[in-house]
Amino acid sequence: MKNTFGLPIIPENEEERLAKLHSLYILNTHREEGTFKHIASMAAHMFSVPIALVNFVDSEYVHTKGNAGLDTAPPVPRGTSLCSLAVLKNGATVFENALEEPCLLANPFVTGDLGLRFYAAAPLRTNDGFNIGALCLVDKEPRKFSESDQRVLESLASVVMENIERGTT
Repeated sequence: MKNTFGLPIIPENEEERLAKLHSLYILNTHREEGTFKHIASMAAHMFSVPIALVNFVDSEYVHTKGNAGLDTAPPVPRGTSLCSLAVLKNGATVFENALEEPCLLANPFVTGDLGLRFYAAAPLRTNDGFNIGALCLVDKEPRKFSESDQRVLESLASVVMENIERGTT
């Protein structure tokens, strides 16, 4: 797999993480028309960002199941999606200015047409501790993101997970 970050993007618990993701039957469904899309729209509005996404990180691709602000959101190779970094830790991942982050300087979303400058994501963490995806915020302008903002984003991500684990999406 191509990796534009120059650092490891596969968690130690990858096999178990993927098994958990697949057991939730999210990837091959049309669940994006419900709760995921609404939460992405709410996150975009709350944080005043042009793009918010509910993404799930599979072995080779990152799949968008909730989208606010993009016309289309096809699966993206894992080695280019910043969500690959967001599933590596349990708290929020924040890049206030992507051009100041050495690991992002070869990333096509930063250097290409999208022109990503700001990225914040909270992992979608299952009750048994697997980060299967992320609720992501994207902007084409650098911006500040406070600890309070991070906690709100993490709370919204927990709402996504509560809906998934209840089977209500």
